[in-house]
Amino acid sequence: MKLIKLLCLFTLLSAGTSWAQKFSPRPVNTYRNPVIAGDFADPSVIRVGDTYYAAGTSSEWGPAYPIYSSKNLVDWEYVGPVFAELPEWTMGSFWAPELFYRNGTYYCYYTARRKSDKHSYIGVATTKDLKKGFTDHGVIIEWTSEAIDAFVIEDKGKLYITWKAYGLDKGKTIELLGAELSADGLKVISKEFNLITANKEDWEAGGAEGQAIFKRGNYWYMLYSGNSCCGSRCNYMVGVARAEKIQGPWVKYSGNPILVGDDVWKCPGHGTVVTTPDNRYFFLHHAYSGTDFTFVGRQAVLSELVWDEATKWPVFRYGKTTPQQAESPSGTSTPYNSSFAVNFAQPMPNLRWIHDVHYSKPIYTVQNGALQIENTNLTETGNFIGFNIKKGSYTFSAEVSPKEDIMQNIVVYGDAKNAIGYGVRGSRVELWRIKDGAHEVVKTQEIQANKDVKLKLQSYNGRFYEFSYEQKGEKADAANKVAQLDNLWLPRWDRAARVGLNVSGKAAGKSEIKAVEMKYE
Repeated sequence: MKLIKLLCLFTLLSAGTSWAQKFSPRPVNTYRNPVIAGDFADPSVIRVGDTYYAAGTSSEWGPAYPIYSSKNLVDWEYVGPVFAELPEWTMGSFWAPELFYRNGTYYCYYTARRKSDKHSYIGVATTKDLKKGFTDHGVIIEWTSEAIDAFVIEDKGKLYITWKAYGLDKGKTIELLGAELSADGLKVISKEFNLITANKEDWEAGGAEGQAIFKRGNYWYMLYSGNSCCGSRCNYMVGVARAEKIQGPWVKYSGNPILVGDDVWKCPGHGTVVTTPDNRYFFLHHAYSGTDFTFVGRQAVLSELVWDEATKWPVFRYGKTTPQQAESPSGTSTPYNSSFAVNFAQPMPNLRWIHDVHYSKPIYTVQNGALQIENTNLTETGNFIGFNIKKGSYTFSAEVSPKEDIMQNIVVYGDAKNAIGYGVRGSRVELWRIKDGAHEVVKTQEIQANKDVKLKLQSYNGRFYEFSYEQKGEKADAANKVAQLDNLWLPRWDRAARVGLNVSGKAAGKSEIKAVEMKYE
């Protein structure tokens, strides 16, 4: 009898195990936003085969328009820029690049400010190989005072370009317009037509822009953004409209807006919809972190769309706000470590150096175990090369061999007229800032001459900074620290400050920087 009871118990346990395996929830692989950290506004994403490519706004930073690649929409690697050298007609405001792929050719339709009149218009460039950069074909949309935010669609073999119009025209309501393109995608061949007009009495009272158009079933759908995109008073949101033809009529969803900000991710908008091989719909867009806000910039976040099959309207899977954590598009995602340390005597990693597009491109090289930046732009902020900041709380440091004729600095750079620097020349360390073009020395400290020094910057949420130095063989103490400075006065409207290095002074010369390190909290 006892044996029979044991056999029955074993049978029940075995059956229970089988039942649990059959009906227990499957493990869910997740990701956390942002998927591309740091200032990467207006992201455009395409899928070519099994690979996704994304490009984003670079604003006043060069090289223009960074490109990333991914196999799962979550883990991204830097590929290179659209333009290593700026197109001849441009002078800045490198906004909203839109990637498009057709018949083995990659297209980039981009917004830039024109030198001749300082108006922003839309250009186009092409390449067969993203790693080799793009060939520019010049302006394709020139429209009244401004044309921005291009988006291109193919329908029944024909190409159409859409854009935002009348954003700077007083007395005119903002519209999203469209026109047919030539077969090669390089020129407009038809009269413009209207897609939607911003409703001044609705949630989009501040305007409409950043349209992303895609097809599902019998409808074309358009996600578009409204209101103010940028800065501490932003109120960006996302709405949706649909039409049976590209030319319209387009009908706005009565439940707009479908994506709004909260305390975690503020002012979401302007992105692109892409489908996965298993037919899930994802919106790669930007938003501000509630912690670091404008001090880090608009970061690339991922939100999934799902469908109400009864009404055929899309909504976001996790509600009206950007998810902190969500189910991955495919497979597992790898936590990304943004920190790095570089010893210039060792082989170099692929660093994404950036510079101010309004000044001569800095000249720098790595020789004799040191990063050598030439002092060619003879201003306090000249010759800056730096990095996109991924999080607001970090420590950045540089190990420097002092020189008598030039100052070598670590710099928080907003623009040439607004920056904070901490540098060494000879036997002196100096903290300085430039505000509205006026240079001020905040504090100087004497150090031992002819001895390498580590310059160090501690950032708190991207808003407050503390500077200090160390010399080899010596322990840092309170005397080596400088009181906190804030950066509220640095420009933050459509971009965030960068951190990096420069040389300054009135004498020619080169830096001798032995190592740099970025460590995020």
